[in-house]
Amino acid sequence: MKKGLILEGGAMRGMFTAGIIDVMMENGIDYDGAIGVSAGAAFGCNYKSKQIGRVIRYNMKYCNDRRYSGIGSLIKTGNIYNTDFAYGEVPLKYDVFDFDTYQSNPMDFYVVCTDIETGKAVYHNYGGKDDHCFDWIRASASMPIVSQIVEIDGQKLLDGGIADSIPVKYFEKIGYDKNVVVLTQPEHYQKKKNSLMPLLRVKYRKYPKLVEAMEKRHLVYNQTLAYIEEQEKQGKLFVIRPKEKLQIGKVEKNPDKLKEIYDIGRETAASQISEIKEFLNTYI
Repeated sequence: MKKGLILEGGAMRGMFTAGIIDVMMENGIDYDGAIGVSAGAAFGCNYKSKQIGRVIRYNMKYCNDRRYSGIGSLIKTGNIYNTDFAYGEVPLKYDVFDFDTYQSNPMDFYVVCTDIETGKAVYHNYGGKDDHCFDWIRASASMPIVSQIVEIDGQKLLDGGIADSIPVKYFEKIGYDKNVVVLTQPEHYQKKKNSLMPLLRVKYRKYPKLVEAMEKRHLVYNQTLAYIEEQEKQGKLFVIRPKEKLQIGKVEKNPDKLKEIYDIGRETAASQISEIKEFLNTYI
């Protein structure tokens, strides 16, 4: 039996995920592998580095810092989250990411990106500092329009959520058969077609396969949700989701709002921790 943790993205709805993973780490829950998409990758990697509280700490501290994110960064660099500061100075200098623990932890951590030339998902087992430093994490979290394309070893990459927002079937395919899924939308949520498609078609007209993937993203997403709900009913997946829609901006500048969503995640995990442990065959 291989135990897996699957983390959906959702920009700063990921503060909910941060609260979930901190409580699971505090309760000694280990996984054989985890996979994160977009914010799920950016925040979930802290599970493998075992850094409880790091996600909420650095986001609250820097969310209002112009060096970290905002329109100024977007105009200047083409990235709403500043690459040099958010993926360089913060994790390497100010709130240091523990690469030593990450690399010594036997848990595998996968990130999902979208290859813009094929429109297909790229699943990468992220090795740490010598594996292009944070470029794989950055690529997974590079939202269309507000982020530059990230190129790694000749592949041009953007947000993994375009091609595979909730990679349950991929994790099952590679042998993870006891999976906990963290969603950032409430039960019965259905994704609608992206209202920005006219702009996306123009901006990415050189990449028709990417545009095609964006056109059908909502359909693929909703099909995945239906599969998850069926597997959940059969007891084959354990799903953690917020009870209500999380009211938070994609690039949230209010640290109190970040903390509010983080605390909702903590409360949600704490209320289900015994069930999670039972599902994974680990006990209090």
